[in-house]
Amino acid sequence: MSKPQLILFDCDGVLVDSEYIAAQVESELLTDAGYPISPEEIAERFAGLTWPSILMEIERESSIPISASLIEKSRKIMKERITKELLTVDGIEDVVSQLQYPKAICSNSNSDSLELMLKRSTLYDAFAPHIYASREVGNKEPKPAPNVYTYAAQQFNADPKQCFVIEDSSHGIHAARAAGMRVIGFTGGAHTYPGHADKLTEAGAETVINRHRDLPAVIAAMAEWDEGF
Repeated sequence: MSKPQLILFDCDGVLVDSEYIAAQVESELLTDAGYPISPEEIAERFAGLTWPSILMEIERESSIPISASLIEKSRKIMKERITKELLTVDGIEDVVSQLQYPKAICSNSNSDSLELMLKRSTLYDAFAPHIYASREVGNKEPKPAPNVYTYAAQQFNADPKQCFVIEDSSHGIHAARAAGMRVIGFTGGAHTYPGHADKLTEAGAETVINRHRDLPAVIAAMAEWDEGF
C-alpha cells in the first residue's frame, strides 16, 4: 500500500456549489450578447474553464464578436449572487475535517473569489494557506494545463503519483492527469447533468463519486490498488 502524500481539491462544484450559479450567469450574458446557450450546456461543455477562456472559445466557434466587458459584468454579478446564495456542497465540511492527509485547493478561480466563497464556511481555515489560484502561481496557466497541480505538489515536496485529486470537470481531470496524478471524479454538485459521470471517466478519472462521505473509503481503496498507474 502506498500512503497518499497529498489530497488536492478543485473548488467550484466540488467544495462550493458555485458552478450552478456561474452557469446561470454566463448563460444569461451570452444569450444577451447574441449567443443563445442554456445553463445546462454551459455546465456540460465549459465547467472547469475560466470565463475568459469560455468567451474566447465561443468567439472562435461562432465568429460573433464577444465584448470584453462581459468579464467585468460577470465578476460583478457573481460576487452579488455568491454573497447571497452560495452553499457548500453537502457533506464536504465534515469530510475535510476528518481527512488525515495533507490537503490543498487547486482552482481556476482567482484568490479574491476563493476567499469570498470559502469564508462562508469552515473551509477557508481548513485549507489556508494552501489555496492555489492557477493564474497566480507557477507559469500562471489555467486548467486544463497542469500548472496549478504541479505547483501544489512542489509546495509539499509530494510525488505526483501519490497525489489524489477530486475534480468535477473533464478540463480539471485533464489538468490533474497531465500533472501525473490520480483523479476521483465528483458529480454531487448542483450543476451535474446526465452523462456527467461517463464524461469524467472518459477524461481519465479512475472512479466517480456523487457523495463526499464516500471519499475517505475511496481514497483508501485506491491507495491499496495502484497497479498500472
